[in-house]
Amino acid sequence: MLSADNNELPEVVRVQPDIAALDRAFDYAVPPTWRAGSDVDLRIGGRVRVELHGRRVGGWIVELEPEPASEVDLRLLQKWSGHGPQASVIDLAKWLAGRWLGAPAKSLRSASPRKNVYRLPGVGVSRWEGPVEHWAANAFKGEGTSVRLAPAADRWQLVLAAAALGNPLLLMPTIEAATHLADRLRRAGLSVALLPDDWARAAAGAVVVGTRAAALGPTHQLGSIVVFDEHDESYREERTPTWHAREVAVERARSAGVPSVLVSPALTPAALRTHPVVTQDRAAEHAGWPAIEIIDRRGEPPGRLGLFSEELARALRQPGRVACVLNRTGRVRLLACVACGELTNCDRCQGAVRQVEGSTLSCLRCGEERPPVCASCGGARLKNLVLGVGRAREELSALIGEVVGEVTASARHDADARVVVGTEAILRETAPRNARWSAVAFLDFDQHLTALRQTADSEAMGLLILAARQVGSRRAGGRVFVQTRMGEHRVLDAAKRADLGGFSTALASQATEMRWPPAVAQAEISGPGAAAFVDRLGQPLGLDVLGPNDERWLIRSDTTDALIAALAPIDRGDERLRIAVT
Repeated sequence: MLSADNNELPEVVRVQPDIAALDRAFDYAVPPTWRAGSDVDLRIGGRVRVELHGRRVGGWIVELEPEPASEVDLRLLQKWSGHGPQASVIDLAKWLAGRWLGAPAKSLRSASPRKNVYRLPGVGVSRWEGPVEHWAANAFKGEGTSVRLAPAADRWQLVLAAAALGNPLLLMPTIEAATHLADRLRRAGLSVALLPDDWARAAAGAVVVGTRAAALGPTHQLGSIVVFDEHDESYREERTPTWHAREVAVERARSAGVPSVLVSPALTPAALRTHPVVTQDRAAEHAGWPAIEIIDRRGEPPGRLGLFSEELARALRQPGRVACVLNRTGRVRLLACVACGELTNCDRCQGAVRQVEGSTLSCLRCGEERPPVCASCGGARLKNLVLGVGRAREELSALIGEVVGEVTASARHDADARVVVGTEAILRETAPRNARWSAVAFLDFDQHLTALRQTADSEAMGLLILAARQVGSRRAGGRVFVQTRMGEHRVLDAAKRADLGGFSTALASQATEMRWPPAVAQAEISGPGAAAFVDRLGQPLGLDVLGPNDERWLIRSDTTDALIAALAPIDRGDERLRIAVT
């Protein structure tokens, strides 16, 4: 129900206050002066300011003319702040809050414009009228598909197929990628809204492009939703509620009755469970990857634990620009055998281990324990591998005899040098056409393969995908060097063979075997109030309570509904508490 005529404004509206800890809505009366000739246009989702507990706060209209909750006199709305999320997004936000145990206000903020919007432009549909390749059009049949495309493959045909249905919502993992796509769509003659800046245009009807928050953005006569690089962890909201844009996009498309398409070179187990898989032919997929060259350091002389192998040093001296990646932020220190150089990782899940109480190795990912000896040679002397971008830059400059640049999220030094060392931030930037990378070298890929997250393998493959996009296909001369002491790892094997189908299936099988998402529903409980919360939860039937491990607990259930039903009623207490549902 919309109100286009001031005389038809409702007398009472229900408002969800913009207070994170409050998930209850309240009724307010519409001032008579608003109904007597003002420019106010009250709609579901409209933003207003109200008086609540003696102070004025913002909020969203979630219902017009609600059934009265009581017979008391209602307070008046204080101010109309313009348009906000559409009615369908209000419903989506409520679903999101229930699915990830959060407050609706947090997701409604993401769905709202940054600045007040009081008028919307004329509505319309932006549609591609040109040709679309048959395979791309078929991806939008039924409820949608999960599409596996090699990193160097052009995804443009999928974009055109979505635009042919009119007003699609296209999600990209980074704002830089979204901006690039929006520019290309404009050059094709389509009306484009890049969120969050073009909020009003998106609400009126356009091809909508954005990052994670755009999954909650405005649309008009939505035609389809496409999530590009659905494997990328940037689609996961780290703050509570820890919602994932892929799942929100799929639910939004289902509710709207339009297809959703998930696209990635390495489809996640969640994507495999969501839609049927569509792939390129084997030759095209292989051609869409660069040459992956594994530098296996297990054969080096005993005791050599330096950062640069002789093989990599030779490769770096060859002509061409090279980006060297060393990702130290948020990573664990790795243990390696002093005698043979083999990493001491978990026998069960291949995660990193740490030495506890001087005599036991404990896995930081699954909790498995084993004696502190090398599984390869039986050696008992283990050494921490402590890595850093600054040290790597200095050593590499001395090694190759030239200036080496440095690029991280917070620092840039000699970034136009022929050889540059940096974190993964270097892979998320688009290099100028006249200064493209001819090769990418991962100085220590094992810190990704053994990372703490259950999604470590998928994230490691995501880095190889970013590198592959930077250097191009093998036909174009693209090369990716990977230094490792885990040369037989499935991530490296799949990338080297450019065969990601088996890799995705293996991840799905591991999730089932280890009882990891998406095979089961899981919540991570952490923070000062975690122990008390878990005590109040107890051991309900049907739930696995695991921990503590590093002062965090994992709660698992066979279904999301059962997990939410068990966790939602538990008092969260007064101490800080984080519940991360996956």
